[in-house]
Amino acid sequence: MEPADRPIGYWLKHLDGLIESASDRTLAGHALSRRHWQAMNALRDAPLTADALRDALRPFWGEGVITLEGVVGDLAGRGWIAGEDGRYALTERGRAAHAAVAERAGETRRAVLDGLTEQDYVATVRTLSRMAANLERQAIAS
Repeated sequence: MEPADRPIGYWLKHLDGLIESASDRTLAGHALSRRHWQAMNALRDAPLTADALRDALRPFWGEGVITLEGVVGDLAGRGWIAGEDGRYALTERGRAAHAAVAERAGETRRAVLDGLTEQDYVATVRTLSRMAANLERQAIAS
């Protein structure tokens, strides 16, 4: 069966599962899940309110995964994030941990993108973004 013989939904689900598994293997040595990493990445550049953090990570949450409260509690317990004035931010220890994990996470990203050009990646992201926008528009119109 040729790749084009399968629908896009198949490839999206299949790829997401593979990324999840690769992320779990990559992050296991740091006792982190993909959700921990995504939260740390979301907080990398600036503090976020709990609502903004939840919105940034909403697409990654589903049944059977650790909750945002669990991720925040775990990272705070490690001293990697702190909440102040209703905002979460990486601490200095959290920034150091992020930098250490980023190197390993980069290996996984490079494996995902092996054999693709930057243009391939940008075109794929644009295409998927457009498909999502199309369906979001349709949902609003319904």
